[in-house]
Amino acid sequence: MMLKNRVAFVTGAGAGIGRAGAIAMAREGARVVVTDLIADRAAAVAAEITAQGGQAEGIGLDVTDDGALSGAILDTATRFGRLDVLHSHAGVQVPGRLDQLDVDGMDLSWRLNVRAHFVAAKAAMSIMAPQRTGSIIITSSNSGVQYDREMIAYCTTKHAVIAMTRQIAADYARHNVRCNALCPGFVDTVFNTGFEEQMGGRAALESYVRDTIPMGRFGTPEEMGEAILYLASDRSAFMTGHALVIDGAESI
Repeated sequence: MMLKNRVAFVTGAGAGIGRAGAIAMAREGARVVVTDLIADRAAAVAAEITAQGGQAEGIGLDVTDDGALSGAILDTATRFGRLDVLHSHAGVQVPGRLDQLDVDGMDLSWRLNVRAHFVAAKAAMSIMAPQRTGSIIITSSNSGVQYDREMIAYCTTKHAVIAMTRQIAADYARHNVRCNALCPGFVDTVFNTGFEEQMGGRAALESYVRDTIPMGRFGTPEEMGEAILYLASDRSAFMTGHALVIDGAESI
């Protein structure tokens, strides 16, 4: 097993990509702390993992609460004696161009899509650097390597988090702690609500995916889960500071 005896902490893991990554890491032997804003969803994913023979626990967590986020990560390391993987995944998609978006929408995007990742990475690094081992995975988006129309808050924050990821990687490579960004394209989850609104509904989004993405389809959460597993494991031991784009060639 690629992650046997390792401990992983995941935010935004109650559904979609976060859930798929948690399940994939547990399947490969990790003890996974599944967190989500909605505690019942985190508990359901943890129960699903344990029913399949894995090790997991689910807790409710608001990642905009700095103390709660840092405390949950540090508590995980204290209880299990180590922390090997942080997948900081929770985020938000607020649609709109400059004249359509208010300051509150930008502030919310910044708090969830950049600041919360900073707080989580800072807590995790305080454990991983002394351990001299660890993998931090931060979810960005292929919107972090291109520009989507009428998505100023989303694109701005997703570009910013890639820059932060690379800075962390450069600063801590000598500590043997890796930091990489996961950059999904369109994956068929509820997270696409913002794009659906912007495009004019589900049918318009499906048409865009079919006609514009070279592979002509959505990605699946399970495909993203395999990428998360790769970044978490020693199979990517020489990879750090990378933005791993998985989008069916949409951004090319």
